[in-house]
Formats: sequence, structure tokens, C-alpha cells
Amino acid sequence: MARFGYARVSTRGQKDDSQIDALNAAGCERIWVDKASGKLARRPEWDKCFGHLRRGDELVITRLSRPFRSVRHMTELAAALDDRGVDLIVLKQGIDTTTPAGRFLFHVIAAMDEMTADLISEGTLEGLESARARGRVGGRPPALTELQVFKAREMYDERDDRGKRKYTVAQISEIFGVSRKSIYRHLARDNPRRRQQ
Repeated sequence: MARFGYARVSTRGQKDDSQIDALNAAGCERIWVDKASGKLARRPEWDKCFGHLRRGDELVITRLSRPFRSVRHMTELAAALDDRGVDLIVLKQGIDTTTPAGRFLFHVIAAMDEMTADLISEGTLEGLESARARGRVGGRPPALTELQVFKAREMYDERDDRGKRKYTVAQISEIFGVSRKSIYRHLARDNPRRRQQ
């Protein structure tokens, strides 16, 4: 029997130190760490960890949200771990599937975790919809004002004596202090036909 650990950092700003410390304190012989955001993000270290586990091993994680993307994903992987004879220990949530009570708690907490995530997502969408109804739009403010977009369009369309563009997108972006991508995006938004070209 061996004890292994898995950690996942969900954003660039997060550090894995606290997870690693907790897994080391729990006596893990080896720890795999993924740095991935979102439910659909690839987790190659999780795949390696899962492939390494054998009957009698224990998998230690700090929270259910670390390896699992959803309750369905968790249920499938929990069944796969059970088939392999691998126990799951979740440190922060006090789950230990070596006991019947631990297995029950595992399913209850996972369902609550997903419900909380769904409620947060639902609240965010309702808030954005409400803000839009009042004329406010969420997200970052546009890089350029309407007047700047108009001027950028004029510069982009301006031709020299030979009929060539007088200003490149790189020059326009430098003048307005934004990226070329921002200029392209505003030009495409300003001219739907250009978006299709």
C-alpha cells in the first residue's frame, strides 16, 4: 500500500505551496501537480497520477474540486478508483472512503460543491442580465473611444499617391497606445464585411 497526492492550481495567481504542504504532512510518497483553469482544461498530471494508482493505494487531495470537474465526473472517477481498490482521502473536507460514513459524506459534499458552483454561476448571469437591462455592460471597458475608433478607421482607409495604405495597423496601434489585435477587433466591429474577409 502506498499513499499518493494530487494538487491543482486553478489560476496563475494561485500557488500550490499550501496544497503541497498539506499533502506532504499527510505522508504522500509522491505528488502530481496540474496548473489548469476551468472545467474543460487538460490535466496531464492527473492522468499520470490516476494511471499510477494500484490496488491498496490511497489517493490524497486537499479538496474535491482539485481533480474533479463535476459531480458526474467525480462519480465516474470514484467508481473507477473503487474498481481499482484505491481509497480516497480529502483532507479539508474530512472524507475518507475507507469507511462507509466517509463514502456517504463524499457524495453529499460533492453534490453540495456543484450546487454552490451552479448557484454562483446563475447569480453572475442574472447580475449581468440586470446590468445590461439598465444600460451597463460587464467586462473590461473598450480600449478605444468611439471617436478614436472613427479616427483609426480614417487612418486605416487613407491612401497615399500610389493607392497604398498610408498607415499600417502597427503604426495606428502605436499612435493610440493599444495592441494591433485591439485595432483589428475595433475595425472588424466597425465594418462587418471586413470581419468575413
